[in-house]
Amino acid sequence: MLNQIDTSVLQNVNGQQTRRSSEADDLHKNFMTLLTTQLRNQDPLNPMENAEMTSQLAQINTVSGIEKLNDTMDVINRQIESDRFMQASSLIGKAVLVPGDKLLMGDEGNPTPIAFDLAEPASEVKVRILDLNGNVVREFNAGATGSGLQTIGWDGKLSDGTRAPAGAYRFAVTATNDGRAINYESLNYAEVMAVSKGHPDGLRLDLGGIFEPVRLQDIRQVV
Repeated sequence: MLNQIDTSVLQNVNGQQTRRSSEADDLHKNFMTLLTTQLRNQDPLNPMENAEMTSQLAQINTVSGIEKLNDTMDVINRQIESDRFMQASSLIGKAVLVPGDKLLMGDEGNPTPIAFDLAEPASEVKVRILDLNGNVVREFNAGATGSGLQTIGWDGKLSDGTRAPAGAYRFAVTATNDGRAINYESLNYAEVMAVSKGHPDGLRLDLGGIFEPVRLQDIRQVV
């Protein structure tokens, strides 16, 4: 259920409503002037039919009704956008899972978790950590997992046992069940830094650093 309409939203559209109402009134007055003129100058031997007059009146009433409906929908849409923006703003500072295959190694040596969504249980899951040039810097076996969302950790070490430098990495998962490959979706673990609006297809969440902004509906889980 929508919250009570914000006064700020009403104020923002008040000017548009007044202008549209004035335009609708002017249109109605112009139409009536033209209709009166048409009736006054019509051919007495071929007068306007009642059905034709009724049709023209119905058309102008329809136009006026559409203008009012558009004004109402404009208020509702602005309120929905305002509510969604406030809801999204509550995510700032929280960690989320969104589609992607990136990892971030922090300066303190703690990497972000590895997350993926399996279509079905896997008897074996292997994980490869890659640098941004596509070179494998670590590979390990995560064992068997169930279906659905899975989160596993990387100890932050390279293949030679040294600590991975801070920065961006990628990961790739190979999930199998008795040798048969299983479909999965990779997920990024990131923190919401900011929320922005004004985009054609909705709000954007700024995840900062190496992560691209995502839509609100792209969130798979709030951690």
